Amino acid sequence: MDTLVNKQESMSQVITSEELLAHFQGHRNLTRRVIEKFPEEDFFNFTIGGMRPFSAMVLELLAIAGPGVREIATGQVQAFDENRDLGNKKEAYLKLWDETTETINTYWQQIKPEQFQEKIKIFGQYDGTVWSSIFYFIDNEIHHRGQGFVYLRALGIEPPAFYER
Repeated sequence: MDTLVNKQESMSQVITSEELLAHFQGHRNLTRRVIEKFPEEDFFNFTIGGMRPFSAMVLELLAIAGPGVREIATGQVQAFDENRDLGNKKEAYLKLWDETTETINTYWQQIKPEQFQEKIKIFGQYDGTVWSSIFYFIDNEIHHRGQGFVYLRALGIEPPAFYER
């Protein structure tokens, strides 16, 4: 009997693909609001303790999320590239952020539930599974958003509430 219960428990699903996407996009929505809070010049130039400006961190996030989900959905490996030149207007970053949100939503629908357990080498260099790669995308964004929160507070700006995703 215990074996049957354990098998049934291991086959149950904790979270659906749609719920994971909503969680991911909730974090992205919050990060977008952090970007919006930055004064234009500080977005590109403010640093603390040798960390990169928030604009550089956002470029990294943009290089991961959309391209990573597209790679998972299509199987077409592309090199990781965070060296885009979006100029020095925050609006260009927000525009690409919104385009990336649409890219994620579009390609996410092509990921089959059984794919989440598959082993992959995302961007041709990082071993893991589909689900662990997606968790990395989210965790990395949370990490950099936390740095953005510190920057905003140092600038005397109240960041958005972290729990309002």
